[in-house]
Amino acid sequence: MRMPRRALAAAVVALVLPLSACGSGGDDSGSTDASGKVEGDITFQTWNLRANFKPYFEGLVADFEKKYPGTNVKWVDQPAEGYADKISADAAGGTLPDVVNVSPDLVAPLAKAGLALDLDKAAAKYKKEYLPGAWASHEIPGTEGTYAFPWYLNTGPLFYNKSLFKEAGLDASKPPKTYDELFDNALELADKSDGKVATLANVPTIEDFGRYGVELMNKEGTGFAFNDAKGVELLTRYKELYDAKALDSQALTATPESSGKKFLTGAVAMNPGSALDLGNFKKQAPNLYKNIGITDQITSTGKVNMYVMGVMVNAQTKRKPAAVAFAHFVTDAQNQMSFAKKVAIFPSTAGSLDDPYFTKEDGTDETRVRIAAAKSLKNAVNYTPVLFSEQMKTELRNSVAKALQGKVSPEEALDNAVKACDRLLQQQG
Repeated sequence: MRMPRRALAAAVVALVLPLSACGSGGDDSGSTDASGKVEGDITFQTWNLRANFKPYFEGLVADFEKKYPGTNVKWVDQPAEGYADKISADAAGGTLPDVVNVSPDLVAPLAKAGLALDLDKAAAKYKKEYLPGAWASHEIPGTEGTYAFPWYLNTGPLFYNKSLFKEAGLDASKPPKTYDELFDNALELADKSDGKVATLANVPTIEDFGRYGVELMNKEGTGFAFNDAKGVELLTRYKELYDAKALDSQALTATPESSGKKFLTGAVAMNPGSALDLGNFKKQAPNLYKNIGITDQITSTGKVNMYVMGVMVNAQTKRKPAAVAFAHFVTDAQNQMSFAKKVAIFPSTAGSLDDPYFTKEDGTDETRVRIAAAKSLKNAVNYTPVLFSEQMKTELRNSVAKALQGKVSPEEALDNAVKACDRLLQQQG
């Protein structure tokens, strides 16, 4: 699990695990039975967490071993760089740890290769403990089952610069709540500033199409569908923004970090973020902090985007009862709540978001953001399809760029992107 500077980005990282590297495999016995005595040695692998959270995880392991005498958990932590490659190599070599910290896109190829335990069969009794949207995030279109316990969630609001809104003659107390309002405000901001102030700094990604209400993939998981009329409509509107300089001119090559810098310097009027960003604003851009506006993510679906991390059980583990018990222990309500108070993330367990920590105002902006995010997460969804690989993201981004530059029409761009992504999907097996 990668923990970069921005909490919102904590679960954004999507790495591709080639299915071919996993072999055909599967549990030799084909059993999903995790009943029996919880005992024996297991290995638990996390993703770049030791540096900041060593005491937490050492305590977690000690508590589990105390609860289940006769167990021994070896905790290993892998660096963020090359994590997917490490999992791929372990899967191919038969050395995959018993319990593995994963993101949904990492689960998909392992599940298809028979290396991720189906929790709908092995741990169905725990399903009700988690938010429905979080549990569903590790399902795979076209495949029955759920292949990881949901762990922590993240989402965030839209920040906006009130002073830029006021200078354009817009009501800073009434930020856009719908896409129509967003695009109208963006065009007005660009017009009133003679193209010097863009409202957005990023081109639309797959999650943006999801939030707009586009059907991203067919139900069978065999093909993508974001080139429908609604998808074309969204890209057409972004083209209008780009032409009017309401979308930043460097959006085609923007990264979350570069977009954040644009917002800090007042070149961009709105940017997504998290509670952690408020501290950065206060320190790095006090004038922005004094004029910061906070509003909800804009969606056409009524459901915000949710980033999610999970804990997977190796289907070939020789210690299924202990591995399943430990994966559940890591992600149960008590331990998730404890972890959430150490870093700006949110538990995926049902009822946890009703805790006063996520509901009680104390007058600070940080708490306000945390409360708003927690409320929105109750029915949030992970819009990025688990089968949407890094290569597919590149194909979509390149096609979007061509449409914005006027090299192809929005319709042709999305048709090309869907064809390329479908081709890559077939190659996944």
